[in-house]
Amino acid sequence: MARIVVIGAGMGAMAAAARLAVAGHRVTVYERTETYGGAVRRLARDGFAFDTGPGLLHLPAVYRDLFVKTGKEPLEECVELTQVDPASRHVFADGTLVDLPNASRAGTVAALDAALGAGAGERWGAFMVRAREAWDRTRRPLLEEPRTADTAALAREPYPAPKAGLLRRPTTTLARIGSRELRDPRLAALLDSYAWAYGFDPATAPAAAAVLPYMEQTFGTWYVRGGLRALADAVYARCLRRRVDFVFDARVDRVLEKDGRAAGVVLAGGETVAADHVVAGAPVPALYRDGVVGRAAGGDGPGHQADGTGRVTVCLALRGAREAGAAHRTVVHASGDRPTTTVLRPDDPSLRPDAGHESVTLTATLRLDPAYDATAVGEAMVTAAEAAVPGLRERLLWREVRTPDDTLRETGVAGVPGPALAGGSGAFLPAANLSPLPGLYFAGGWSHPGGGLAHAGMSGALVAGLIVEGDDFRGSR
Repeated sequence: MARIVVIGAGMGAMAAAARLAVAGHRVTVYERTETYGGAVRRLARDGFAFDTGPGLLHLPAVYRDLFVKTGKEPLEECVELTQVDPASRHVFADGTLVDLPNASRAGTVAALDAALGAGAGERWGAFMVRAREAWDRTRRPLLEEPRTADTAALAREPYPAPKAGLLRRPTTTLARIGSRELRDPRLAALLDSYAWAYGFDPATAPAAAAVLPYMEQTFGTWYVRGGLRALADAVYARCLRRRVDFVFDARVDRVLEKDGRAAGVVLAGGETVAADHVVAGAPVPALYRDGVVGRAAGGDGPGHQADGTGRVTVCLALRGAREAGAAHRTVVHASGDRPTTTVLRPDDPSLRPDAGHESVTLTATLRLDPAYDATAVGEAMVTAAEAAVPGLRERLLWREVRTPDDTLRETGVAGVPGPALAGGSGAFLPAANLSPLPGLYFAGGWSHPGGGLAHAGMSGALVAGLIVEGDDFRGSR
């Protein structure tokens, strides 16, 4: 039985901790804040409750696997999952509206043709065929296997160019797919919205980011009753059942090195905690920035997944009941200086004081800029949300705006980690799970396979596999 220290109590870190405890190891988690979940947090006020991190779950199979492998109770006995249908409603800058069904390729094509005109669905469908090819080429190395030291193959663009006409030249960015292949500003905006949702600027994201809409439209979109914080509660409870120890308000100052490998950690008060393995679940950029692992791991940082975009979240407490036919998720696309805004309106009694009120959450992803005005951005987002929520201004009781500064305070970084992407000369590959220092591992959204709830859960599985199986571990099965 090994002694294992985990730095941070984010979703990837807890996923690793539960798996390692089941394997017979003694696991202690040190979290610098007062709670678990990382970015998966909740704001509660006056009987209203809001997810302040992600609000929807994709690839729930990742957490089903975690619960199967760590106990007798399956995921659905611990949380209530429902498919969101329509998966999303889109309001484009010209006022066009379209509802996209959940996990139905044919339904999506038909909806786009009906709303945007004949041929729009066909172009989107052809794009999704190419996105599937990129997915098939990269799924296993990007999601199911530990990242190898040689990333040359992943640095190449896997998204194929169309096989006919003048478009046969390779496409290098997601934005160019929109302009060259989709040839409709509304379809291009639809594509861009998937990139922004994961923290990527489509102007710089590689064409391989096409796997993001493919993943959502193929595997579906799910909601956890009580919000995504309920999933964090369930993972934390599973860790406790597996006898994982948690110490909150405990900042780790640095990783100890002895005989060329990680040997434990030093806490902020000077206490030394010995360990056979250290799992760093905190954001990798913060670990290097603060010197927690910089000297020990032999470098200045991972050098990838720059902290370039951040999220603004607006929590709205509304009087009046949610109207019949309201969409759970509406994406109001950018217009002028107004950012693309996602409006989440879950029909969940646990998030509101009573049936005569409603909790609504708005999110927008922006390029990080010290000069931005959070108040102005929040106001623009509320204006955008008026296209999704009838009578919003008249119903508004209060609002609370959360900015990248709040993300920085709660997680250690202001930015949004995106999933690992091939292409882009390797610039969109997060830190490997196996650090340069033996005995030190990286888990969570800023390490392979990157950000997003599902990807964070996968990182925990990969780290646990590396520790339990060692050099023989070849990835998830």
